[in-house]
Amino acid sequence: MLRWMGPPIRLCEGLSRRDILRVGGMGLGGGLDLNQIFANDQAKGFGGTSPKAKNCILLVLTGGVPQQSTWDPKPDTPAEVRGAFAPISTNVPGIFFSELMSKTARHADKLCILRAMSTDDNAHSSSAYYMLNGRPHAPKNFENAKPGSPNDFPSLGGMIMSTSRGRHLGQALPPAVTLPQRVANTDGSVWPGQDGGFMGRTNDPWLVNFDARLPMPSVTELQLDTGLEPHRAGLRRALLDQMTRLVDSKALDAAISDPNTARAWELMTQPRARQAFDLGLESDQMRDLYGRSPFGQSVLMSRRLVEAGVRLVQVNWFRGQDEPDQNPVWDSHRDETNRLKNVLVPPTDQAVAALIGDLHSRGLLEETLVAVISEFGRSPRIDSGGGRNHWGHVFSVALAGGGIKGGMVHGASDNLAAWPKDGRVSPEDLHSTILTLMGIAPETELIDPLGRPYTLSRGTPIQSIIS
Repeated sequence: MLRWMGPPIRLCEGLSRRDILRVGGMGLGGGLDLNQIFANDQAKGFGGTSPKAKNCILLVLTGGVPQQSTWDPKPDTPAEVRGAFAPISTNVPGIFFSELMSKTARHADKLCILRAMSTDDNAHSSSAYYMLNGRPHAPKNFENAKPGSPNDFPSLGGMIMSTSRGRHLGQALPPAVTLPQRVANTDGSVWPGQDGGFMGRTNDPWLVNFDARLPMPSVTELQLDTGLEPHRAGLRRALLDQMTRLVDSKALDAAISDPNTARAWELMTQPRARQAFDLGLESDQMRDLYGRSPFGQSVLMSRRLVEAGVRLVQVNWFRGQDEPDQNPVWDSHRDETNRLKNVLVPPTDQAVAALIGDLHSRGLLEETLVAVISEFGRSPRIDSGGGRNHWGHVFSVALAGGGIKGGMVHGASDNLAAWPKDGRVSPEDLHSTILTLMGIAPETELIDPLGRPYTLSRGTPIQSIIS
């Protein structure tokens, strides 16, 4: 049984690596926080099967996607159930999507739709915690839940950071990245389940903050300080190396010569490493293919990152400043028809279709697992305000590539898209399936600070959808 220990203890005299790097102004100068970006070297090996998916792109549609108007249309139900949109045929006979998903419908032969996903949790933050790390929040139905114990199991990205470290030594990019921002409430409070959890901050996925609304987004963390030109940065690095040779201090030596430091230097000073984040290197035609929406450009960046060697990229639906208070992002409590038709589904449909087609044309889809998820679905009936409420009892998830059988539907909801009819899938099973496809044994153990072992997943892989 493989185990990964966490979090690491602090260095002698209570100093962290960041503390030591800051002594005498000998930090990197670019504001790059190594402790938040790269994992500590905890991995002693790697367990599991040969991975079908070298990479995973996790598209998180924050707010709750109505299954009835996307992946699971119900044309034979009353209008207040089926909604305003008709089903359309896909390129797979017998599989229908909502008419709003016309571009993605052309790639149904590469998709597997889980139509009986269930958390049985109707609160945004606690249900999202469940979907992002495969552990139910304690308690369920806890709105505005905050990060921290006892709900501090690592996210999927945190698991990848913890278990991939030994295989990413010497690489400039981290194993897991989240972009363009963390999922948060309207007041800015961050939802739990998006970090390294009890494995420590060094196992947080790297958060790449950028304004995806800009024509040419840039990642400020990768920019050197004003006035610190590359040759001056090189001189500073040489000084750090000289200190390593001259100072008789194991703690200082560990802080300065750590592979994480070398990786950070490469990211900041080597154009080749930074190019993965440069959307300007994509053609106008390719950027148009994904759509010039914030979500579309974020999805395009996810493709660039997996090409550059990042194992897992989580793309969160962008929460803009102009979102309406009563129905922000996908939280369609009001005016659902207009929001879906004009704001939400078109950029999603375009970006998902572009990603699947682009990965396929590049020969990358077979080794890249794409998962389109949300924290829950929407209630069966449209209410008097023209919207639907939270519904964690049944909703849909779309999977493609990375060892997934395409052109199929797994499970079914009842005739109102209200409850699982057959083939119910829990977040535990979804995570177990993703981990298995990525070559990570679900029974791999993580060890918390008190020495208690936790298996990565308590679920069972969905064998019928694995090729």
